[in-house]
Amino acid sequence: MDLSIFGLASIYVEWLLWGFGVTLLLSAATCVAATLGGLVICAARISPLRVFSIPARIYLAIFRNTPLLVQIFFWYFAGSAIFPTPLLDWFNNPHTVTIAPAGTTWLSFKLPSFEFWAGFVSLTFYTTAFIAEEFRSGLRAVDAGQREGGLSLGLSPALVFILIIVPQATRHAFAPLLGQYMNAIKNSSLTMAIGVAELSYASRQVETETFQTFEAFGIATILYIFAVAVVEAIGELVQRRRDRKYGRGAVT
Repeated sequence: MDLSIFGLASIYVEWLLWGFGVTLLLSAATCVAATLGGLVICAARISPLRVFSIPARIYLAIFRNTPLLVQIFFWYFAGSAIFPTPLLDWFNNPHTVTIAPAGTTWLSFKLPSFEFWAGFVSLTFYTTAFIAEEFRSGLRAVDAGQREGGLSLGLSPALVFILIIVPQATRHAFAPLLGQYMNAIKNSSLTMAIGVAELSYASRQVETETFQTFEAFGIATILYIFAVAVVEAIGELVQRRRDRKYGRGAVT
């Protein structure tokens, strides 16, 4: 199958598409983990117990106020220094997992490299801090009467928080959360600094091999715009569905 485009040979377009796949995988894993982590950090941040709130404040101060690239290098080199050599050797060697029911190969895939995991951890810790603050803003937008109403129904404070407060806070924080998810896609490009073979890394490799700088980075730019546009389009669809459900006019 000929994938050549913009004068770029098919093999190099395949490199870019493979890098795009790594970008999507890394970004999606980061968004899921950071959303869960953001809820935990947010809950700790607003807790009346200082044993939870103080560590959460320290976490937010550190990860929101230091450059992401510095954090990426920290986790990459810290992992290399902390993990025992046999574990590092295992990470640095390719491993393939094969699912073969009834002796027939059904699915086979390679496990991510150490660089991928270091990039994932750094992006997750960084994005978690921002998502936690978006959740906190959403919580502050929920009327205090909602909590009182839940307690009056006999629900425990924990159930009120999970079943009543969090869903409403998520709706308030929906648009800012989408912004953080789009940032995660763009921020994943920084992991090329530690050798993660994502889209920016692949673009650089193609440019080095072919000297077709405009074509390589032009295709990469289009793919980044496409990924972000898909997230934005999904957000628009969800928002319009909510507007129809709650009888609100769409904001133009």
